[in-house]
Amino acid sequence: MKNKVYIIGHRNPDTDSVVSAVAYAKLKNLLGQKEYVAARAGHLNPQTSYIFQKFGIPRPVYIPNLIPKVEYYMPEEFETVNENVAVWEAIGRMEKTGLRVLPVVDKDGRYLSLLHYSGFAQAVLRIMNPEKRNKISTSISLIQKTLNAQPIILNHESDKNFKAFILVGSSSRETFIERLESHASEDLVVIVSDREDIQKLCIEYKVKLMILTSGFSLNKDLRALAEKNGVSVIISPYTTTPTSMLIAYSTPVTAVADKEILPVHINDTTSKIQDILRHSQCKYLPVVDEENKVTGIISEHDLMKEPNISVVMVDHNELSQAVEDIDQYKILEVIDHHRLGNLSTKYPITFINKPVGSTATLITQLYREQRIPIPKDIASILLCGILSDTLVLQSATVTELDIETADYLSDITNLDVKTLGNEILLAGSHVSGRSADEIIKQDMKEYTEGKAVYTVSQIEVGNPKEILDRKDEFITELEIERRTHKAIFSCLLVTDITTLSSVLLMDCDKNFLPFITFPKQEENAYYLQGVVSRKKQLVPLITEQVLNYLK
Repeated sequence: MKNKVYIIGHRNPDTDSVVSAVAYAKLKNLLGQKEYVAARAGHLNPQTSYIFQKFGIPRPVYIPNLIPKVEYYMPEEFETVNENVAVWEAIGRMEKTGLRVLPVVDKDGRYLSLLHYSGFAQAVLRIMNPEKRNKISTSISLIQKTLNAQPIILNHESDKNFKAFILVGSSSRETFIERLESHASEDLVVIVSDREDIQKLCIEYKVKLMILTSGFSLNKDLRALAEKNGVSVIISPYTTTPTSMLIAYSTPVTAVADKEILPVHINDTTSKIQDILRHSQCKYLPVVDEENKVTGIISEHDLMKEPNISVVMVDHNELSQAVEDIDQYKILEVIDHHRLGNLSTKYPITFINKPVGSTATLITQLYREQRIPIPKDIASILLCGILSDTLVLQSATVTELDIETADYLSDITNLDVKTLGNEILLAGSHVSGRSADEIIKQDMKEYTEGKAVYTVSQIEVGNPKEILDRKDEFITELEIERRTHKAIFSCLLVTDITTLSSVLLMDCDKNFLPFITFPKQEENAYYLQGVVSRKKQLVPLITEQVLNYLK
């Protein structure tokens, strides 16, 4: 992939952290530095989500950790080859570009196999083994392109692959007739010179393709007969021997590529693929995405290079608060307003740390120092960052610079500081005032496993206590849902976006109770450490419990 610089805030990001990353990435982009990308190390809390939705700004990319992975080490440049391209053309591309491998893909770019010199050599030796009567998988078009031959007659199926049996018309007429008759049931490709008697026999026996060597031409009468009998004819610029050899290279690349080399995923960790590379025959592996489309190539040598990402830290300067494994990468800048931690680097960096109420204040000042106009939507979220981190300019951390900056952004956006501040503070606590029934139904899915039906709802909150204080109300509504759906249980996953853990509230059939293996926090409530995803984490665990129940 291309070199990237992730601008990222601390774990469990607040509004100031996220908007600062987005605004600073935008500033870098406006300065022509397109490699800078805004990122976040955790899920957005309700307040931040509200702000991004209100101003129509895409959320920054979610990076839960920076564990070294394939994407961060694979080179930007790579090529693929379509499965129907001839081996000769593919090898020519490898020689021209200096590539040692070529992933073979289908028409949609999905990985099929890997062409590498070792596998290619083995395949060609197998095809050209004189002790075996091997047929060559090819097409008339591929043969013509490989030989760079002049087409004379090409039938309508010239692009269709077939198993070609190659004959050379160099023997006596009688011997050649015997050979034609012995292979009458096969798709014959015959290589002939200027012997018109042999040419006529090929046409009369309706061979699939006749190749004239050394640039010899076909007389008008034989051409007319070939057209009548449906015989394709091409003229090779080479003599018989090189023509015969080159035909072996006209086979589609997929026929000689190595299908046993499986791809690695772009998000696989480097530790996972090191052993695979070590035992790989060619020391290269194709890299694919979620759709199995090739996105690159990775080798053992690539893993020894510097990664192609680096980092800018905003709104924090301590590794203990940073995204996991940030110390594996080069930190280019730190922009923060907190106390100094124990961060150290091996090289000089840009370090901006000022005692102001918000990092968004510092980012705004950087726009002004660079004399770059702030886009209105960016100015809006920067203002939200300041108001959020300073409790609408009432916190003890507020400075005159924060107040002046907020007024400046208010002028750009025509937003009232107090009105906007109260609005975003209210958005940070969106559970209160909503009924249990509404919250359960807002994101509820029904699942079926065998004869069992169950429902799973989910809500993300900044503080689960708001839900747990109303637990009885939620359990009552869950019981109603369970009975309505005739389910064995109905549950609500209450995800704490600040700790990335959850509490599961559940009403279930009493016969299902013994099969629940989650740590019990209190009656009808279970604590799920590290569980935040319904689809990828909770449902697989619950499905296992349901299957045990059904046994």
